[in-house]
Amino acid sequence: MTLDEILQDIHALEEDMLTYERKYGVLSETFYESYINGEEPPDDTWVLDWNDWAATYEIWLKRSSSLIAPNCRRATIDSCAVASARG
Repeated sequence: MTLDEILQDIHALEEDMLTYERKYGVLSETFYESYINGEEPPDDTWVLDWNDWAATYEIWLKRSSSLIAPNCRRATIDSCAVASARG
C-alpha cells in the first residue's frame, strides 16, 4: 500500500469508529479495552456491531502504528505519517 492509500484507509476507519462512538456513547479506545477484557454488550442485538467495531479498531491500530512516529498522537497522524515516511 502507498502512504496515500494507508492514510485514506485510516480516515475511513476513523469515520466508522466515530459512527459506533456516536451510536453507543463511548470512545473506541474505552470500548476496545472493555471488549478485550471480555465484557459483553448489554443487548444481544449489539453483538455484531461490537465485533465489527473491535475489528475496525484493530485494523486502525495496525495501520496507524505502521505510520506514526513513537511520540505522535492520533490527532496529528497526517503530519506524523509524513515525518515517518521521510524517516
